[in-house]
Amino acid sequence: MNLLFFISITLGTFFLMEGITWATHKFVMHGFLWYLHEDHHQPKGYAFEKNDAFFLIFAIPSWLCIMLGLEHKNYIAAAIGFGIALYGFAYFLVHDVIIHQRFKWFTRSSNVYIRTIRWAHKMHHKQMGKERGESFGMLYVAKKYWEKVKADKMRKVF
Repeated sequence: MNLLFFISITLGTFFLMEGITWATHKFVMHGFLWYLHEDHHQPKGYAFEKNDAFFLIFAIPSWLCIMLGLEHKNYIAAAIGFGIALYGFAYFLVHDVIIHQRFKWFTRSSNVYIRTIRWAHKMHHKQMGKERGESFGMLYVAKKYWEKVKADKMRKVF
């Protein structure tokens, strides 16, 4: 298998995962699996949340694609698994480290993108219940949040 093709499948899967994550967040986490996601919107102060179970929901297919793909020389399946894993790593860094600061690695940033994703996520969490949510994605942020952050930055300049 061509390495460039493998990398393309991996990166394509990574970008596709944003849409899959958005749909899963909106229709599954804020739907029939709300009982797992609820403590993420209404934290109880524990180190781990029931919501952390979603790590397994995404990690298991990734692991199976990688393991079975490599075992059976199905490199497309393996590349898909690596793309899911890469997205999972990005999710961990962006959601748990940068946004929620569960690990105090990057606590202050003036980066516009980081401030924008944090603002969009804050708007998502302003709803404590499962209905009327907004901003269900993670890496892609709607234009209105960019405009809000840029406007705030301009106000601080003048």
